[in-house]
Amino acid sequence: MELFKNTKIDFLGKKVIFVGASLVLTAVGIASWVGKGGLKYGIDFTGGANITAKFTSAPHVDRIRAVVTAKLPGEVSVQEVPGENSVIIGTPVKDESQLNAERKTITETLAETFGDKSGKLDLNNAGVQSLADRLREPLQQASVALSEQQLQAMAEAILNFKNTPPRSGLLTSLDQLNGVTGVTAPVLNVIKQQCTLSQFSIRGVEAVGPKIGAELRNKAILATLYALGGMLVYLAFRFEFIYGLAAVIAVFHDVIITLGLFSLFNKEISLNVVAALLTLVGYSMNDTIVVFDRIRETLKLSRRELSEQIVNDSINQTLSRTILTSGLTFISAVSLLIFGGAVLNGFAFALVAGIIVGTYSSIFVASPILVFWHQFSQRRKKAQATAAAK
Repeated sequence: MELFKNTKIDFLGKKVIFVGASLVLTAVGIASWVGKGGLKYGIDFTGGANITAKFTSAPHVDRIRAVVTAKLPGEVSVQEVPGENSVIIGTPVKDESQLNAERKTITETLAETFGDKSGKLDLNNAGVQSLADRLREPLQQASVALSEQQLQAMAEAILNFKNTPPRSGLLTSLDQLNGVTGVTAPVLNVIKQQCTLSQFSIRGVEAVGPKIGAELRNKAILATLYALGGMLVYLAFRFEFIYGLAAVIAVFHDVIITLGLFSLFNKEISLNVVAALLTLVGYSMNDTIVVFDRIRETLKLSRRELSEQIVNDSINQTLSRTILTSGLTFISAVSLLIFGGAVLNGFAFALVAGIIVGTYSSIFVASPILVFWHQFSQRRKKAQATAAAK
């Protein structure tokens, strides 16, 4: 499918505008990076604990932040997950022994603030064993005959029911348990006597030690550098060294600008973002290789020296392909950014920014480098020939 035919756009004639824009974006991004003392890393790289809590209604983010901050020293982040009545509470730690203690403190603080203070078991945050232990003696006193195996199976069935959609971890009434396997009318009466329902449920706990986080950060940097080095070697053999160098510079430019945008928008760098950056490296490199391959074919057919005209012709010939692939990928990335939720937000943001930057870098960064190098080589050869003649 070809969207455009016989286009004659002078891309390299506009290279100064786009190269200038790249320099401005790079400078602003690095300035933000330096001004904020570096990039904002998530707990994947710094170490810490993230606890996801789901509420029965829209959570009071300021109140949650206030009560958790009062119990824990240091910076505590509370991020609301739009449309899900959930928050992600994050706290950095510098000592791995603190992880379990801080996780316990956050859970207990939420229970004190949003839980029931009657002393009953909070069914929204109970485990199978704690529920079975709480019901064992009261069921015997109520003359409900259940074997230990039946008791454990019933407790597991109750929690499975609670965790399946549309409840997703939160019960709003104990009467919802009516009809669950093993829950008869006498059993439900005992549950109502022994259990209560808080306004929240802990839906996920993520903890990473600082040492592991630092190791992951170093490995992520090395993975990106190894990817760039491998592509440089491949393109040096496939084309010429200058082609590989131009492509790697363009991809490096894409990564730097994308990271700068993360700093400007105060977004965290997580393992998901590193995966997006590596995806961006491959995507941008592939787009650049398509343009370079067409330049090489055009050079063979025309039997002329590399010039801006040949590069412009090659880019125009691949324009339909570039718009189709970049456009469709961009639409998917934007959809993921809008509807993907908080967990995938960083990944989707990196893809959206990277696709835009990567597409124009293939045209306005990598290609001009080839032309500049060729013109530089030609001037040097002429200078050497003139010097030899003299």
